[in-house]
Amino acid sequence: MEQGRIILTHDRLLLTLERLALSIAESSAGEKGICIIGIQEKGAFFSDQVVTRYQNLPQVIPFEYGKIDITFYRDDFRRRESPLKAYGTDMPFLVEGKKVILIDDVLYTGRTIHAAMAALLDFGRPASIELMCLVDRRFNRHFPIQADHVGITIDSVEEAYVKVHWDPKAKNHHVILHPGKV
Repeated sequence: MEQGRIILTHDRLLLTLERLALSIAESSAGEKGICIIGIQEKGAFFSDQVVTRYQNLPQVIPFEYGKIDITFYRDDFRRRESPLKAYGTDMPFLVEGKKVILIDDVLYTGRTIHAAMAALLDFGRPASIELMCLVDRRFNRHFPIQADHVGITIDSVEEAYVKVHWDPKAKNHHVILHPGKV
């Protein structure tokens, strides 16, 4: 595999996380409460980072935070040669009538988001859903899905692969665009 190039350095990624936390506050002004939900597994790492920053903002809108597993809602879970690993859902609340901010790290084909929206219905019918992603690969959709809150938008060939590295111990988070599939 060829070496990839860093498209978000650690410092720029930290600024992006701050901006996205502020974006939640701005879009939720006037709301009585919101639900922030990270998609397991990689979207949950990203949502943890955003929620930590959101909590530290002044005058935070009350919110509930959860993580949702979409393994058995995916349209390809029975078509794989090896079984998918389920990560578990941690949502001790309902989304009925509430504004939901759904968070994933990379928006590519839209299939993950489609599955997440189907999984959300098990927890009620939200009043609205906004999508946040760290990286939007905008020209590769299979479903008509777009993000409301975006860290960075990239245009890349379909064979390229985006890898988000979360390394809290070394404090070295970054995003790499690989020229071919990993």
